[in-house]
Amino acid sequence: MLLDSQALEAFLHELADASEQVVLRYFRIGLEVEDKSDESPVTQADREAEQALRELIQERFPAHGIFGEEHGHLGPEREWQWILDPIDGTRAFVSGLPLFGTLIALTHQGSLQLGLLNLPALGERWWSTSGNLAQHRQTRPHLQTRTCQTSRKQDLASCYAYSTDPSMFSEAQWHQAEQVYRSVKMRRFGGDCYSYGLLASGHIDLVLEADLKLYDIAGPMAVVEASGGRVTDWRGNSPLEPGWDGTVLASASRELHQLALNQLTLVENSE
Repeated sequence: MLLDSQALEAFLHELADASEQVVLRYFRIGLEVEDKSDESPVTQADREAEQALRELIQERFPAHGIFGEEHGHLGPEREWQWILDPIDGTRAFVSGLPLFGTLIALTHQGSLQLGLLNLPALGERWWSTSGNLAQHRQTRPHLQTRTCQTSRKQDLASCYAYSTDPSMFSEAQWHQAEQVYRSVKMRRFGGDCYSYGLLASGHIDLVLEADLKLYDIAGPMAVVEASGGRVTDWRGNSPLEPGWDGTVLASASRELHQLALNQLTLVENSE
């Protein structure tokens, strides 16, 4: 069944608003932090925010599936799937750093339809539109919304490359990433999901990550690709494909993406 794309886009914002209300109530109040089985942190804010999203989706679109970080997969066989990460960057969240975000994506039969990246503590939001554009809204210093576009750079030497944390890479992956880092103008660590918004708006040019899950990248992927960028794993395959290995390369243009892929695979093939 086809759905009204503009209505879905409006609902995407309803979800982001609902999650934001929950998350900001808990920011910088000294939450108890638990460690999950994979040693990643989780808080009451993560769980409550995802539950609020799930309830809204089940009320509005009961035939849709939902895949979330905290509460698992409901209806994995359904053609429409909402992919949720209520707080991407929980380590930033629990330490008072405002670079955490809520990530939301919608797929239809495995194809990305919409995605959103919301930074509630910063008052910034990026999303892909029903017209396949990317939009950025900020509330400070004043409310403004603009269509965003990547830098479209096509050479590594002038690029700014970001990765969240060196510890996300295995030893072999670190050697691959270093090959790219040596080729760019500047590398920085930190940023979490905020890096993808910066890429979509043309402020940085590359993001290299590893050890990600689908809910970490589906929303940002929709935004980056709608802004003219490219997102794959380190071998050039889509993170939406079965067997994805958790690596992500996001680039400002297809030409730049291929150059970075060449550097990554150069190290892999030499080992």
